[in-house]
Amino acid sequence: MRMTMSQKILAAHAGRDSVHAGELIVAKLDLVLGNDITAPVAIREFPKFGRAGVFDPGRIALVPDHFTPNKDIKAAEQCAVMRAFAHEQNIAHYFEVGHDCGIEHALLPEKGLVTAGDLVIGADSHTCTYGALGAFSTGVGSTDMAAGMSAGKTWFRVPSAIRVVLRGRLREWVCGKDVILHL
Repeated sequence: MRMTMSQKILAAHAGRDSVHAGELIVAKLDLVLGNDITAPVAIREFPKFGRAGVFDPGRIALVPDHFTPNKDIKAAEQCAVMRAFAHEQNIAHYFEVGHDCGIEHALLPEKGLVTAGDLVIGADSHTCTYGALGAFSTGVGSTDMAAGMSAGKTWFRVPSAIRVVLRGRLREWVCGKDVILHL
C-alpha cells in the first residue's frame, strides 16, 4: 500500500507497517510543545492523569514567547506556572526568557529538537510549521498536551491527502502564501 510521508511517519510511530486515511491510531510522541499561553492550562490538567511525572523530561519543550517580556502581572503569573512546572519535572527543554529563548517555532528547529521523521504535538496552532522540516506535527488543545506529557503518546485520525497541480505563472505581487491561503 502506498502511503504519504505523513502516513509513513504515523505508521512508524504506531509500530505498524502501514496505516490508511481515516483510521484512528495511537502513536508515540517525539516531542510535546507548550508555550506561556497554553502550557499553564495543560499543567493544571496534568495531575488529573494520575502520574507524578511526565513521560520523558527530555521530550517536553516549554517556551515562554507569547507573554514575554511580561506586560502585566497576569502574564508574569502564566510564565511562573510554566517555570515552576519545568523545574519540578526537570524539563530539559525549558527556554528561560533573557537566557536561551526565542520564537517557539523557530527556536525548536534551531536547537535540533525537531527533525525529519519526528512526530510532534504542540498546544499552538502553528505547530504544523514543522512539516516544512519533514516532521508530522499538529496543534492540539491544552488538555491533549497534558495527556501527551503524561502518556508520551496520543491518538490521531490518519489524514487523507489531496493532490494539487499548479499551472502557469503567478501574477505580480502574488506569492506562495497567497496560493496556500486560496487553496
